[in-house]
Amino acid sequence: MPDPGRAGAADAALDVRGLSKSYGTRPALAEVDLRVEAGELVGLLGPNGAGKSTLTKVACGLVAPTSGGAQVCGWPAGAAPARRSLGYLAETFRFPGWATGNELLEFHQALAQSPGGDLERSEALEAVGLADAANVRVEAMSKGMQQRLGIAQALLGSPRLLLLDEPTSALDPAGRRVVRDLLERQRSRGVSVLLNSHLLSEVELVCDRVVILSGGRVVTQGRPSDLTRPRGVEVQTANGVRRFDAASREDAPRLVAELVSAGEAIYGVQVLTSTLEEVYLDAVEGAGP
Repeated sequence: MPDPGRAGAADAALDVRGLSKSYGTRPALAEVDLRVEAGELVGLLGPNGAGKSTLTKVACGLVAPTSGGAQVCGWPAGAAPARRSLGYLAETFRFPGWATGNELLEFHQALAQSPGGDLERSEALEAVGLADAANVRVEAMSKGMQQRLGIAQALLGSPRLLLLDEPTSALDPAGRRVVRDLLERQRSRGVSVLLNSHLLSEVELVCDRVVILSGGRVVTQGRPSDLTRPRGVEVQTANGVRRFDAASREDAPRLVAELVSAGEAIYGVQVLTSTLEEVYLDAVEGAGP
């Protein structure tokens, strides 16, 4: 256990080192290193069975590692101070249908030992766009509303780290925007987020950095802008679109000048880069089975 005087704001929100986990003879994670700094929003990507949920559960203290380990805000994962420092939304959850939104949050406040009271519950509901649903029973809520209620419960207790497993899977575009705005507000307050998602477009919009797992290993990581690569330049002319596959952003002014000198009318220029989806597929397919 770390020195209580050391654990605090100077520590990473999540520090995973040499983490391995096997279920019987089946390895789920193999020597994973991952760090989430204070106020950082990290997307955790990977195919089904890559180990994303296992990593999240280890960080929550729900699953014991085979070797290596994780620390939350300087404390060993699963220790009481670590649990108090995080909010968690599981990929699969079920709330009692008879409970209202307010009752559900009150119950989770008790679990989190949060003294926030009525104000914290109303602020959490408002943050996820459910301000008018405090007295609505879970069974009367749509799947998307229940998903947002799940995010609201993860906010209780003012956690320094949010572990969110597929938080937008049941949401429509408007609901996903609500969650994006929420995550950006949390980041501005210094709260860290590890976002496990299959929605690469959402991750690309909101995350500072992405970590891609495949076969239980980290196969690539970095800022989305650093992981993409040039794919040429397209110039829209009066005679159609001209594409220059070997060109880069720096070549665009020269290409336009040459086309104009040749008598072409220019209507638009687009510098092409690979998408996060292409980066993801290259990383996962390159990792092999």
